Amino acid sequence: MLLIGLYALVAGGVVGLAGAGMLRLLRGRSILVHVLVLLTVTVLAVVVGVATVARAMFLSPHDLWVVLVTVSASAVISLAVGAVFGSRLAASAVWAQAARDRERRLEAGRRELVAWVSHDLRTPLAGLRAMAEALEDRIIDDPATVAEYHRRIRVESDRMAQLVDDLFELSRIHAGALRLVPTTVPLRDIVSDAIAAVAPLAAGRRIRLVAADSGWPSVRAGERELARVVSNLLVNSVRYTPEDGTVHIAAGHERDSVWLAVSDTCGGIPEQDLERVFDVAFRGERARTPGAAGSGGGGGLGLAIVRGLVEAHGGRVDVRNTVRGCQFEVRLPVPTGRS
Repeated sequence: MLLIGLYALVAGGVVGLAGAGMLRLLRGRSILVHVLVLLTVTVLAVVVGVATVARAMFLSPHDLWVVLVTVSASAVISLAVGAVFGSRLAASAVWAQAARDRERRLEAGRRELVAWVSHDLRTPLAGLRAMAEALEDRIIDDPATVAEYHRRIRVESDRMAQLVDDLFELSRIHAGALRLVPTTVPLRDIVSDAIAAVAPLAAGRRIRLVAADSGWPSVRAGERELARVVSNLLVNSVRYTPEDGTVHIAAGHERDSVWLAVSDTCGGIPEQDLERVFDVAFRGERARTPGAAGSGGGGGLGLAIVRGLVEAHGGRVDVRNTVRGCQFEVRLPVPTGRS
């Protein structure tokens, strides 16, 4: 028995050392490759050990063949089961890595968001405090200047209120607390209301808002959320379109989706920024920087909110450059059974 154990140990040890060397050479490969190599080495060590011991026991050729066939069949089954397990383990590892990468991106986005919001709040708060102190100390008493200070205080207060509202909406989306109440919503009515709300901003910059005359379908969506999507897209285009430019809104219906497109004459977005315009707090380069557009800007949250609300409806939003600017397109699915 001692000699048989020694034979089995030596045979298995040789295979094990060879497998260890193989694993070292393949250390940069996927986890599935490592699992398969490990299983192969284990099964092969058993087969070699059994074969060596069988020969040492001077079994008859028939008995030796039976042993080898039995062990080989077991090895094949073990390898097959191990391959299935290894593929699932590899898929789980890929999913876990993707989840970790997504968490890192979200964390980086949160840090960037905090930095942007801190900047966007610090500047107007400093101005508000300075104007309030000037009014309180009666440093200024000219009625026109006092009225201008009051106007600027109101404007900055509205801007900060909008920023806080954007943050609240974004937190609801990311926390999964958004609860949609889908109804049949006519897109023409939503767009008309959004255009009326954005008209003063557009008029101040001599930007024409043009809506298509026809092709306006209805869509099954949350009315408040869809109105927020359209409003954010229009405000974004108006803010970053140069004076005397044009913002065009159109919509249509296809077999399985309803689409809404907002096109502007902003001059386009750099190609390297197209995939990032919907990121939280992303503002891009000159063409879409608030200071360049003279808009006063926001927190860089508008398009991120658009993407979150559209995805909550099961749709998608994309952006592409056109000849004179860019086009944002929202696509929402049509429920099964509806035309």
